[in-house]
Amino acid sequence: MILKILPVDNGFVEKTNCYILQDEKTKETMVIDPGGETQKIIELLNIIEANVKYIYLTHCHGDHIAGVKEIKDKKGGKILIHRDDSQGLYDLGINLREYIGLEPEEIEADSRVDDKDLIHIGSIELEVIHTPGHTAGGSCLYCEKEKLLFSGDTLFKGTWGRTDLPTGSFEKIMNSIANKLLVLPDETIVYPGHGASTRVRDEEPIYYNLMPPEE
Repeated sequence: MILKILPVDNGFVEKTNCYILQDEKTKETMVIDPGGETQKIIELLNIIEANVKYIYLTHCHGDHIAGVKEIKDKKGGKILIHRDDSQGLYDLGINLREYIGLEPEEIEADSRVDDKDLIHIGSIELEVIHTPGHTAGGSCLYCEKEKLLFSGDTLFKGTWGRTDLPTGSFEKIMNSIANKLLVLPDETIVYPGHGASTRVRDEEPIYYNLMPPEE
């Protein structure tokens, strides 16, 4: 497996982590969250002779989808996003493209995924984990074999994604993290939508006192 990490600039305050995941044997490739600097992404795809099978979006915010259309036009690949965020690809009130200074652009998903769906690129298997909270259809990708988690803007090193934006919910993101992500093996490496990577076991302590009380 080849994994490339490209922090890309989209004019927003913080760079977005774009991930390129490739099966070495078949060259089948997935691009995760191409949020900007599309030429840099395309150059790397050309270098690794990528056969782009999927463009996976962990959620619909503009800083994660800004490069989608150009990547698809030039390199192909099916656009995947959780069904609860698919409307946000073309709803400016949800994706906030204008809020971060991007031009409006309609994007349509090729396929809408659901919790526990399995996605394959070559011999690599990834499981979709629906993690609402940052957005209603936020999702993560988990590779059990490699102990990798692509967490989008749900879980960061030492913190979690904002919940004060359209379709966000503090209670839901805490539930997603505590009951869907922190139950993964401790050594799972977490690759977030922004900033540095971390491990599941290093994030567990900060959530013990943040879970909402059970009703």
